[in-house]
Amino acid sequence: MWHDYINATSTDEVISILADRKERARIVAGGTDLILELERGVRKGVDTLIDVTRIPALQQISIDEDNVIHLGPLVTHNDCAASKLIRDRAYPLARAAWDVGAPQIRNRGTIAGNLITASPANDTITPLMALDANISLVSARGERIVRLKDFYTGVRKNVMQADEMLVDISFQAMANTQRGTFIKLALRRAQAISLVNVAIILNLKADTVQSASITLGAVTPIIARAEEAEQFLAKKKLTDKNIAMAAELAIKSAHPIDDVRGSASYRSEMVKVITARGLTAIRDGKEQAGMPKKPILLKGKKTADNGPHIGSRFPESPIETTINGKKYSFSSGHSKTLLRLLREEGMLTGTKEGCAEGECGACTVFLDGQAVMSCLVPAPRAHGAEIITVEGLAHNGRLHSVQEAFIEHGAVQCGYCTPGFIMSAAKLLDEKSDPTKDEIEQAITGNLCRCTGYYKIVKAIEDASKANV
Repeated sequence: MWHDYINATSTDEVISILADRKERARIVAGGTDLILELERGVRKGVDTLIDVTRIPALQQISIDEDNVIHLGPLVTHNDCAASKLIRDRAYPLARAAWDVGAPQIRNRGTIAGNLITASPANDTITPLMALDANISLVSARGERIVRLKDFYTGVRKNVMQADEMLVDISFQAMANTQRGTFIKLALRRAQAISLVNVAIILNLKADTVQSASITLGAVTPIIARAEEAEQFLAKKKLTDKNIAMAAELAIKSAHPIDDVRGSASYRSEMVKVITARGLTAIRDGKEQAGMPKKPILLKGKKTADNGPHIGSRFPESPIETTINGKKYSFSSGHSKTLLRLLREEGMLTGTKEGCAEGECGACTVFLDGQAVMSCLVPAPRAHGAEIITVEGLAHNGRLHSVQEAFIEHGAVQCGYCTPGFIMSAAKLLDEKSDPTKDEIEQAITGNLCRCTGYYKIVKAIEDASKANV
């Protein structure tokens, strides 16, 4: 899929490579969109990937003296969902990040990558547009700041140049008088692309709206502002009548498309429904309903040091990694995914390939202490990393408690998806030894069982957690 893979150690190095290779190079952080685009031939002519995940200080979430929040380019969806600062001062973004994919995807996928991919169905664009975010782009020519509302030119199109790197996302923190939410409508509860989504931020004085920001996603080529609804709500109370009228006005900004996931008429109606739902939730103080206070991240209590490493380039160098406590050195497999490196070079076939698109979770492994979909991780990311596969869960000849519980409860059916479920469950118990049933269900949202065996799987995980106490 690519020829050269470079583990960069500084932004200056990244910018230098981009200046030299331009359209031939792409930055990879999470890679959850990019890997699929390369496999499908969407990104043509790309022969170089620049891995920025080892560059220090790019995963910070901070707030400055002007109450401006800054997100580094390596901030992931799970980082946002778990951040107290984002939950308190930019809740619609936290909620949108939580609604993305599943834990394994949220551990790798970055907010910056979501913005750059430029799909109108990408959930975090909608709240960041409502927050009037800016992005900072750096190249050898200097730095420029672009308002997010001016960033997009169409579906999967933006103004970013081939030699630029996104280094910062910034927006004003919500004031004490502001409240907001994000609502996503999709075909299933997890691992789903938005049919329609909405972000709403209201500035309130007592029970009267002073100003409103309403953005609509997945209905037009770029995120739309519901300007007529915003103007209507100003200086009005959130009565049922006013909410209904604002929801009707939101439709005028939608101009939705027809596609295989939904008709234009259905999307129009759903814009009205979820806009009304969001406004009502804010009025009733229920805008955070359904958002877990402490979301399950599948990161565990301890993660391996993911600090800076000596720069390395592939295929010139071997991939040197630790898998299940054993050192490996691979002189081939540099242009594969981690999944295929493990199976074909490492001969560790317990990790399965189900969809190869990050949808089924059969390929779940632990990378530097967190659960990821190995089909979406480039193989050279394993260099200098610590990896655990299903073969590494047993200890001193004894199965992991989750493995034992799966056998006892008959949670193994065809067995194909089982390694992924076991890995997710084991990481859940590492993160929280006594999870609730809801937390167990959160943990396995990224794992599909095509034999439909979820009741026994959930029961097995419940019993395994008791064995760990």
